[in-house]
Amino acid sequence: MKRIYFFAALLALSAALGCKAQPAALSPDAAINRRIESMVRSTYNIPDEYIITLGARTPSQIPGFDALPISIGRDGKATVIDFLISADNKTLAHLDKYDLATNPNVAGRPVRGNPAAKVTVVSYDDLECPFCARMHETLFPATLERYKDSVRFIYKDDPLVEKHPWAMRAAIDANCLGAQSNDVYWQYVDYIHTHGQEVTGDSQNLARSFDALDRIARQEATLGKLDATLLDACLSRQDDSQVRASMKEAENLRVEGVPALFIEGDRLNGAVPQAQVWKAIDGALRAAGVEPPPSPTPPAKVGPPQTKP
Repeated sequence: MKRIYFFAALLALSAALGCKAQPAALSPDAAINRRIESMVRSTYNIPDEYIITLGARTPSQIPGFDALPISIGRDGKATVIDFLISADNKTLAHLDKYDLATNPNVAGRPVRGNPAAKVTVVSYDDLECPFCARMHETLFPATLERYKDSVRFIYKDDPLVEKHPWAMRAAIDANCLGAQSNDVYWQYVDYIHTHGQEVTGDSQNLARSFDALDRIARQEATLGKLDATLLDACLSRQDDSQVRASMKEAENLRVEGVPALFIEGDRLNGAVPQAQVWKAIDGALRAAGVEPPPSPTPPAKVGPPQTKP
């Protein structure tokens, strides 16, 4: 699968003339290169201390476009990004390639729904993210009720730690519960997604938020009759290695914000409308030889994705 982002009218060839004296005119190639550098720098918020160098144009696989490598570097280190430039020098494009054979690793993750279902919905989730909470509401209970045993749901951790200070702790605590009980994991996730303000508190004191998360985890463990000693040891360790591995996987899959859903090859970014989620699930079911249930009237769109900084 390929995605191309076009910066329309990026390279307009005319410029307004002022009343003051004009500098010597640049050559056509130099003028185009200057506009390309200016647009790349502004689009990606590249500081002045970074050097942008345009490479040589070569033929590309996209009709009407040449390949244009652009190097962005500082202190002897550089990253090369592949762009496309139209033959008429009016449009710059950035090509992203995705490996369709790469899917989230769901081994050992708590499952909601039928563990043997032919269709899996994987959601990269942040327990402090309000848009993730909205997507959670979309998936449960309506989507689970509609598809029953035809679909299984799995969450992967991708806390936006720069924006959400207690999201990492929530993910670790959830996994501590999940190590003992599939059901208690989901009860904790349900509760946190619907009681985020309780965790944040009016004072927004991070230590109190951590205490609240641990307290809620212990309450759910008590209700689920889990081993309290094992849970306390896990909560005390706060081992983030499992969460960090999931975050790295999300990065490798180019997940740029949460929530992000993977449905048997389809990818949905943000808290998209329920109808869009169901359409993707229906397509996956048909591909697996299962006829999906009829769709009721869908609700309105619930919100955009919350992006990483």
